[in-house]
Amino acid sequence: MRTTADLLASVDSIRSVLAEDAPKAEEERKLTARAYRAMYDAGLFGLVAPKRFGGLELHPADCLRVWEAVSQIDPSAGWCLVMNQTVAQYASRLPERGIQEIFADGIPTMAGALNPPGRARRVDGGWRVSGRVPFASGCHHTQWLAMPASEEGGTPFGVMFRREDAAIFDTWHTIGMRGTGSTDIGVEELFIPDHMVAPICPLTDPPKGFEGPLFRMWPWTAILGEAVVSVAVAGLAVDAVVSLCKSKVPAYQGTPLKDQQLPQFLLGKAASRVEASRDTLHRAATVAHDELSGTGGTLSTEAKLRLQLSRNSQTGQRMRMDS
Repeated sequence: MRTTADLLASVDSIRSVLAEDAPKAEEERKLTARAYRAMYDAGLFGLVAPKRFGGLELHPADCLRVWEAVSQIDPSAGWCLVMNQTVAQYASRLPERGIQEIFADGIPTMAGALNPPGRARRVDGGWRVSGRVPFASGCHHTQWLAMPASEEGGTPFGVMFRREDAAIFDTWHTIGMRGTGSTDIGVEELFIPDHMVAPICPLTDPPKGFEGPLFRMWPWTAILGEAVVSVAVAGLAVDAVVSLCKSKVPAYQGTPLKDQQLPQFLLGKAASRVEASRDTLHRAATVAHDELSGTGGTLSTEAKLRLQLSRNSQTGQRMRMDS
């Protein structure tokens, strides 16, 4: 069984690839195939995958440590790493035949979104689905895609299909996080067999191998992962300012920033907020995981509130860092 230390060592082993390819990813508005493959070959997409299929089912606080380590090298790579393995957790809602298909080639990667729902038309053995969703981070490299669909006036459900069966639209033109490739995906009259259809609901009757707390935490694993990327970015901003202050002498002043009290005070506040945000995420993840361990239930309202508050603290962190 690989430990968190092993995984962090694996992150360090691909540091040069991620760092070298980050500028190209920003330019091309998607991760490079080399960087994506490096993360996959390093076993980093198996953190929240079931042990039944070779995954690690790592404690969520340890997942946060690994995801943050990648995000400190390239935030876009860290974001795709989080999203493409946590979206794949949604396969736990499929029938057994669908699960077998998703995991047939090893640990799967999956991109997608759960809004807005496409149009679904019932046919023999499944559905014909047409629709388009935005923000499918990492979709250029994943094996699978997921999106919602529903009959007119009906309850939405999730559908999963191979990346090759969808269109990828060139819509990701942003200032930040360009390398995530979070563009639109869509399908037109695509046949989805019944075994690749999943309800959008809590996991109350988990299939074999998906009984553990990580799968009943979903989608909070993804939400926590999104937040820890923000922590990494905020930490990088603090490090950049510290580096600048070591040599910067402001215009019309003779005193370097490193010798001025106010910059030191403000940097101390910023650094403490980064640490507090990280600790808040890790604590919320641990409380939720502990609550679900050894039980077959779902998260309590109190645990969900704690998770949401920990996630919201990252929004506040970003606002403070920008001000």
